[in-house]
Amino acid sequence: MKTIQDQPADSYTAPAITAQQTVFPILLALSFSHLLNDTMQSLIPSIYPMVKDSFQLSFSQIGLITFTFQVSASILQPLVGLYTDKKPQPYALAIGMCFTLLGLVALSMAPSFHFVLLSVGLIGVGSAIFHPEASRIAHMASGGRHGMAQSLFQVGGNAGSSLGPLLAALILLPYGRFQIIWFSLVALLAIVILSKVGNWYKNNMFRIRKKSDIVNSDHPGLKLSKNKVILSIGILLLLIFSKYIYMASISSYFTFYLIQKFGVSIQSSQIYLFAFLFAVAAGTFIGGPVGDRIGRKYVIWISILGVAPFALALPYVNLFWTCTLSIIIGLVLSSAFSAILVYAQELIPGKVGMIAGLFFGFAFGIAGIGSALLGNLADKTSIEYVFLVCSFLPLIGLLTGFLPNLERNKR
Repeated sequence: MKTIQDQPADSYTAPAITAQQTVFPILLALSFSHLLNDTMQSLIPSIYPMVKDSFQLSFSQIGLITFTFQVSASILQPLVGLYTDKKPQPYALAIGMCFTLLGLVALSMAPSFHFVLLSVGLIGVGSAIFHPEASRIAHMASGGRHGMAQSLFQVGGNAGSSLGPLLAALILLPYGRFQIIWFSLVALLAIVILSKVGNWYKNNMFRIRKKSDIVNSDHPGLKLSKNKVILSIGILLLLIFSKYIYMASISSYFTFYLIQKFGVSIQSSQIYLFAFLFAVAAGTFIGGPVGDRIGRKYVIWISILGVAPFALALPYVNLFWTCTLSIIIGLVLSSAFSAILVYAQELIPGKVGMIAGLFFGFAFGIAGIGSALLGNLADKTSIEYVFLVCSFLPLIGLLTGFLPNLERNKR
């Protein structure tokens, strides 16, 4: 069989070689767009103390806001990914951002609790379109360095999520919720960037591997039985459950926890939440490149199970150690998602969009459901009890031991 080197130069020059190159300008554009997207989304939990006072809401209603946003994002994501696996849509990202733009404008002027729910639902739809398609383009532009590409994409999102509490403390809390409308300019900037990314996507369809090429390859996922693949996907979803329920407890209720237990001000609590979310952003990039080098299974194991001692200690320490442990938890736990996503894409090759949609959607959905349930639990017990219960979630990381070692199968 002829190799590329054996063939005439004009038979392979463009697609065969170009597809193996990492396109960093596109990855950086996606990462920056993810930063803008998640900055806007992070405004939702950041204004919880404000809307709680404005509309006299209970913790259950606060949880319902998160539930509405997360579920509207989660239900559509696998469907978007499945559809675009079959029919790629280069400009879907820019269209999705238009929904986010509408949601922000509506949220800034929401006159009632129900209008707030409608507004965050629109933002959720924008997220549902953005994440699976952006993840697919990151995979296309990776040049085979899938873990690095996903981590670079994810670090933008986590950096954006960390900015929400800081912006809320500096802009929204002093000047009011209506100032959210200025973030529509951020959405417009994202639409421009994603339109440029769409142009690149349209001109680089050859980077998408054909089903026949995958079936005839030695891909490690093809060597596993169907039952083993299903079991592995189930374990990965349980690990996502553990990670995102725990993350929901902090992103939605950490400010209330600090205010009630330690008596800090609302603005100070937002700064502490920013520190946690910034640690999440800083730790995100570790998982992908390290997974490319040592194996994703080990990264998943260390990330989720490794955070257990710190999570178990968190409910029993003072303010200084609460903030210190939250930063450590953010750094360690954040490396998991990129490794889990790429591992799942290797289990089921050729379904990049569907897997991205499934895992992003499940993460959003389970976080929304978890936030609503935790809010209800807080109403019936206390915020401190919620954090005590959630401290045991990272122990689910023990299930990682049942995952097959794909790198060994590949070798």
